[in-house]
Amino acid sequence: MILHRYFARRFLMTFLGVLAVFFLIMLFLDLVEQLRRYASADATFQDLFALTLLNIPQAIYQILPLIMILAAIALFLALARSSELVVTRAAGRSALRALSAPLAVALLIGVLAVAVLNPIVAATSKEYEARGGALRGDASVLSIGSSGLWLRQGTSDGQTVIRAASANLDGTVLSDVTFITFAPGSGPARRINADSAILTDGAWVLTNAKSWTFGDEVTPEAGAVSSAALRVPSSLTPDQIRDSFGTPASIPIWELPAFINRLQAAGFSAQRHQVWLHSEIAQPFFLMAMVMIGASFTIRHQRGGRTGLMVMFAILLAFVIYFIRNFAQVLGENGQLPAALAAWAPPLAAMGLSLGLLLHNEDG
Repeated sequence: MILHRYFARRFLMTFLGVLAVFFLIMLFLDLVEQLRRYASADATFQDLFALTLLNIPQAIYQILPLIMILAAIALFLALARSSELVVTRAAGRSALRALSAPLAVALLIGVLAVAVLNPIVAATSKEYEARGGALRGDASVLSIGSSGLWLRQGTSDGQTVIRAASANLDGTVLSDVTFITFAPGSGPARRINADSAILTDGAWVLTNAKSWTFGDEVTPEAGAVSSAALRVPSSLTPDQIRDSFGTPASIPIWELPAFINRLQAAGFSAQRHQVWLHSEIAQPFFLMAMVMIGASFTIRHQRGGRTGLMVMFAILLAFVIYFIRNFAQVLGENGQLPAALAAWAPPLAAMGLSLGLLLHNEDG
């Protein structure tokens, strides 16, 4: 037990050291990028530094597997060079038993990353997009709530809020829709209810619409007009509506199942968000796979000039697994693979491959 605590403490300190190095490097690089991106915007250095701090958690979260494998390689190289692994084997402990403590630490880090860091990343990413959009003059036009789908558009007549009970996959066909137009500098000026609305080039085409005009001398109901078809000017495009969803990473994992249910209830495809949910749940096992891959090439006593070659093989295999994982997620988001298979197959396959290498080295 004392030996396991020693290995666990060594691995945790190594991981924190690698994490601190990457944090400082990415802080500097991201700050330079923000200064370049918003050079023409009316932003102070404090604003750009705040944007950098908001963007760093997301960047660190994305490269967490790379940090994990580098920490594993650094740990086992240090243990091999100090002959501590040789002494451990001489004491009757196998290399696999020595690996159990770092694996437990990796699992704990993965669970904490998903349970704690993921909501933090979601909050900071959302704030980063909001502040960055304010500096660029952009804003989101879509939101999904329990009452349905909500859109916002701006035209020469003023701002228009659109509510729909459901929509098609890209938000260009709405059902049971309501348009409320607000005149510039005043309150509501017009309301339209329709059975459906289809987004065309520069306008919404409404079916079975009824419109009310506010502010006239007559009551709105007395001046209501019913139309079999009605065109409402619009500045929205299908790409704007799709982009307004943002990325699944901007939604905390604890809120993601409810958001998926709202997406499906509104008629949108939630495949992308389902793949992300499964990938986040599988993240701790993927981090464990990174530790096992690093140990597979560096846990043996290093002789001569093979150390650099083994480290290169470990990092190369980790990048291959990482690429396969991302490729499987793309296939899952496109619907070509089930969400669970796309998220769980790469980490489990990586763990099986690295376990085979470890057993081969142990027996050899």
